[in-house]
Amino acid sequence: MTSHQIDAETPAYLHTDLSQTGQPPHAAELMAKQLKGENSAVRELLLALSVGFTLPGPLPAALERKIDGGEVESLDALVKRAETSGLLTPDGTVVGPAQHALLTVAPTAKVHALQRELVSVYAANRQPLGDFARELARGGLADPRVAAELEHAGNKALEHDPGLACQLYDEALLAGADELSTAARRAQAAAADGDLDAATRIIDTLLVADDPPDVRRGVDVAAAVWAQRGMLARGADAYSWLGASRLGPSAPLAAIALVGSGYRAGAEALFRADEPPASPTLVATTLAQTGKGIMETLVADPDQGLPRLIHASDMFNAAGTALPMPETPAALAALVALHSGEPQTAETVCRSAAAAGQGGNAAKPRLFLLQAWSAMMQDKLEDARLAINEATKANHWPLVPRDEFLCSALEVGLARRNGDMPELINAWERAREAMLHAAVDLYSLLPWGELMIAAARLRESRRVVHYVDEANQLLGRLGDPPLWAVPFHWAAVQAALLSDSPADLAPHATALARAANHSHLAVVLATAGKTWVSVLADKFRPADVEAAARNLGRVGMPWEGARLAGHAAAKTEERKDMVRLLSCARDLHPQASSAGNGSSGSADPRPVPSSDQGNGMHPDGSGLSEREKEVARLVLEGKTYREIGEAIYISPRTAEHHIARMRRRLGAENRSDLLARLRLALNSDNTPQE
Repeated sequence: MTSHQIDAETPAYLHTDLSQTGQPPHAAELMAKQLKGENSAVRELLLALSVGFTLPGPLPAALERKIDGGEVESLDALVKRAETSGLLTPDGTVVGPAQHALLTVAPTAKVHALQRELVSVYAANRQPLGDFARELARGGLADPRVAAELEHAGNKALEHDPGLACQLYDEALLAGADELSTAARRAQAAAADGDLDAATRIIDTLLVADDPPDVRRGVDVAAAVWAQRGMLARGADAYSWLGASRLGPSAPLAAIALVGSGYRAGAEALFRADEPPASPTLVATTLAQTGKGIMETLVADPDQGLPRLIHASDMFNAAGTALPMPETPAALAALVALHSGEPQTAETVCRSAAAAGQGGNAAKPRLFLLQAWSAMMQDKLEDARLAINEATKANHWPLVPRDEFLCSALEVGLARRNGDMPELINAWERAREAMLHAAVDLYSLLPWGELMIAAARLRESRRVVHYVDEANQLLGRLGDPPLWAVPFHWAAVQAALLSDSPADLAPHATALARAANHSHLAVVLATAGKTWVSVLADKFRPADVEAAARNLGRVGMPWEGARLAGHAAAKTEERKDMVRLLSCARDLHPQASSAGNGSSGSADPRPVPSSDQGNGMHPDGSGLSEREKEVARLVLEGKTYREIGEAIYISPRTAEHHIARMRRRLGAENRSDLLARLRLALNSDNTPQE
């Protein structure tokens, strides 16, 4: 068969059938037949080029020997033949259909032999394989040089693109990499890409080995995964199993896990806060400062802990790296700031860390959720909801159990602060489910405290009593450190007040009083607790209530302060005291309407005269003032006079006057008629005006 015969027959299926309609079943066989015999050298050249060799060379040694020894035509003649037959493009590329046919028909052993020879060419030229290594691995070539290059590429991608690292490590295994030696890094990549189950399976395989390689990294990953699962104590167990002799640079991470699980002595045994960093690098210094900062939060005077953790967070932002850790420096700094009554600081730390990508994608949701908690404490409820939304859409995987628990507690807290009972009930049901997937640890006390209060509000305290006991035991094992214990005791005081249970209140009030010797926040909260008791007993001084409420606002609890002042205003008999306390409540909580209409709540609390100008109708046609619309919405929600007063900081008597005036103005004959007319009036207000 001449080259002219090849040229005449090839286009019929190479350039039409194969390129237009795909590979016919017999294409490879046809190609094999057409390139046998006198054209075997052309076929050998085309196969080499299909495997990855390039012109002008070097080419496979066997082919070059044939050309140099004159056994076949010269290279130029072979190339000319291939081009003339339409199998090779002028730039030296084998046409796609021919390449597919050649690789399909050629024995796998021969293809792999050529690929190994090509890898040797790359190695001799000190040329990286790049993406070609991935093609070789996916094609089934087992070669330690290919595996090593894929491992190296995976290591480079590990901290910045864990999804890519997962793929590269899997391909390295295909190329013959050792499963055990890569296990810790593969688990780290899987966990950082949101696949906690895969990470756990890989780590379990590693940790049961007799002498597991890279075991410290493996334990770091295990502890981080356990923390994300809401089971921090299991991570602490992993560090205890590893032991001080093998901890090295991971000692600060062990301290975070052990302290968070209530094992202070264990943390002190594995981590000495006075030791210098394991190395002078930015990351090592960051970890050392983080460990030291968390230990400093346990002392009676913990003022140094927060600035040290903020410094660690700043350094970690600058490092631009992601490591497996039970908690990031930013999350710890935010938690300490929140427990110190400084939500603005917590919000700033979280914003900076999220912008810098601290901790990688796996850490993003937690940073956003802590930012949301900071906003909620500052009574910026819309900002809190926006941050929750950012957390839920941060990654392609759902929230991990630890973050889902925090998110559910946030939803409960927002519903409680909005005074929305139906939404609170719904949020509580979601939180009950999330509780089943999380355990108590030091870094989850804020959400547990919020759920304790909500449970008391809903008469569901039995649902959380076991968790509350665990939290008290954990704090006891740590020596009741004021920084962490005070907010939890305050939550317990609020829950006891809602439950009308003096016996439950007493130990937590005593704990706050005891902590007041070391904590300004404890002084404020202890005073607020006593003031609440006096208000409930109708034995309070308005000046004391106002002072306690404003102090709550100063320590990042404006909503709690406004609620205290508003409740006292509803119980006072003196008009001047009522006005004073309502003014205080509005100062602390300007967006006083639970209806969410954006009213500032600054209307005078005194009843408005019933005589109106003209027909008494307002320009919008509803017949209601802005304050009356607020009251109307609350009436339609079924609120009592007292509940209306507490929601928008007016007295129950004023709420009653508003409702009576609306009834007269709208011509309602009874309560049912009033409710119907209020719905019509509010719907009219929401109708676009032409």
